[in-house]
Amino acid sequence: MRNPEREVHYFRIRIAVATAFVLLAFTALIARLAWLQVVKHDAYMAQAELNRIAILPVAPNRGLIKDRNGKIIARNYSAYTLEITPDGLRDHDKTIDELAQVIEVQGRDRRRFKKLLEDSKRFDAIPIRTRLTDEEVARFSAQRYRFPNVELRARLFRDYPLGEIASHMIGYIGRISPNDMERIEKRGDAPAYYGTDHIGKVGIEQSYEKELHGTAGQEQVEITAGGRAVRTLSRNPSLPGNNLILSVDIELQKITEKAFGDRRGALIAIEPKTGDVLAFVAKPTFDPNLFVDGIDPKSWDELNNDPDKPLLNRAVRGTYPIGSTYKPFLALAALETGKRKAETVIQDNGVFVFGNRRFRDSNKVPLGPVDMRRSIVKSSDVYYYMLANDLGVDTIHDFMKPWSFGQITGIDVEGEQTGILPSIAWKDKRLKQKWYPGETISLGVGQGYNAFTLLQLAHATAILANDGVVMRPHLVKAVEDARSGDKRLTVPHESYRIPIKPEHLKLVREAMVEVNISGTGRRAFEGAPYKVGGKTGTAQVISIKQNEKYNENRIDERHRDHSLFIAFAPADDPKIALAVIVENGGFGARAAAPIARMVIDYHLLGKVPTAPAKEGPDEEGPLRSAALRVQALAASAGVAARASP
Repeated sequence: MRNPEREVHYFRIRIAVATAFVLLAFTALIARLAWLQVVKHDAYMAQAELNRIAILPVAPNRGLIKDRNGKIIARNYSAYTLEITPDGLRDHDKTIDELAQVIEVQGRDRRRFKKLLEDSKRFDAIPIRTRLTDEEVARFSAQRYRFPNVELRARLFRDYPLGEIASHMIGYIGRISPNDMERIEKRGDAPAYYGTDHIGKVGIEQSYEKELHGTAGQEQVEITAGGRAVRTLSRNPSLPGNNLILSVDIELQKITEKAFGDRRGALIAIEPKTGDVLAFVAKPTFDPNLFVDGIDPKSWDELNNDPDKPLLNRAVRGTYPIGSTYKPFLALAALETGKRKAETVIQDNGVFVFGNRRFRDSNKVPLGPVDMRRSIVKSSDVYYYMLANDLGVDTIHDFMKPWSFGQITGIDVEGEQTGILPSIAWKDKRLKQKWYPGETISLGVGQGYNAFTLLQLAHATAILANDGVVMRPHLVKAVEDARSGDKRLTVPHESYRIPIKPEHLKLVREAMVEVNISGTGRRAFEGAPYKVGGKTGTAQVISIKQNEKYNENRIDERHRDHSLFIAFAPADDPKIALAVIVENGGFGARAAAPIARMVIDYHLLGKVPTAPAKEGPDEEGPLRSAALRVQALAASAGVAARASP
């Protein structure tokens, strides 16, 4: 039988338990709510804001590069790029194939992507296409939902509007590599590179990276749960990099490069009183625009395997014997050390005998009586064989060192080579061998162990033209603040002075003027309305057997002599000093001097040539008498030289 009282009792118990459970649950909810909304309010509010707001870096505008007259050589522009984030993407090729159905993707784009993929981290966005057109942007935007790992971004791009002109001087920028980032972090500059993908790699772009780069900014952007930007909340603008004003006249640069034509070589022209580099040429050149987005392997192989070595900066990295262009400096050494007087006459019989060896002059006929002035004008090898022997290697070394031979000049572009200014101590340290007296003879005609950069030769010529006052050569004349326009000179003062008697400088400079009036350079400067001092030079590339005549027609083109020329003008108040080398160009007055004439004509007279420089006549004839290969008295030394005027 039913017991109503017991059933009511149990029911009341169940109600009490349920009520207690509900009250406990609500108490827990209220406690949790209080914990979240009161105790942890600030922390979770901050997290919510972080989820709602993204902090994005703002890349700075890279500074412009302008020539001395304000013409822009390197600039920036904004364009869209299509980038793939490899992280989480299983099949890159399939994604690229699908993209190629929407926008054009060329073979070089694929090759560049694969190369960048190998060098990048998996979470880095890698460009597959850059500089998209408006039509391509619209097509991709309509199909964007198909490509979750592909983003369309607006980027700043570096552009070199002159293409190959001055490429070795300007250099280029490229994507930041792991090694670059490591160096940036060591310098403590990482914050300045947030949002930046590129950095200067070579040339001025590299040397002045800190000036050009600027400082990154940031902006706060409100985003949706899906990560899409809704609006910008605040913005801390980036600071643009400084502009560079070069000392180079880009029109003179163009004319100089055109004067070379297809020939290999280099030319550096300097304003003696300031150290301003007016032209900086290394031929052949390359297009720096190829490197901005990351060069594809095919283009890289073509440049890297080209026998003409277009990536070699011959102006500062190539080292050469400088032939007879060394003679004016040796003449100064003789006068300053008292080893020779200007009026001292020696007999040039066409050969200099040292022990049982005979060193022949490259002139076709003996010059007879030769004093110092005539030795420069007619380029007497015998005179300088004898002079080098009298001076000795260490005296030559000590005198030439302040003139920059075999030294770093300090020009504001990286990669400058030291070269070799030999001495007894140098050979002992470098080759672990003693110096033989016979090796000194070759130094007198700019051969032997001598190996200098063209920059060193041009710098020394500028010092000679500037009465021994040394101005550090520089490509950037001033750094310009992009916001205020204030300019800061890079080389405001002279470096030092070489103590040399004015009468000695006067004698050598007058002899160099006579070189272009009645000497070896007269054909190149015939009819010039200004006086110019100069000296021709021819440097041996390969050795020849003793007593064998040099016949360039029987020698492979790349084994022929180098053609050199140094000059300054106007002679009484030099505004330009230069050195030029034409690799395998032969006699100095034939290939190098005509290029120098075109450069000086434009700089002083504004005369614009219409064609590459034509080779002048080889006054020595096709079968020049070759000087003997200079060797040490000990056959093991193996040092040789043959020089020409």
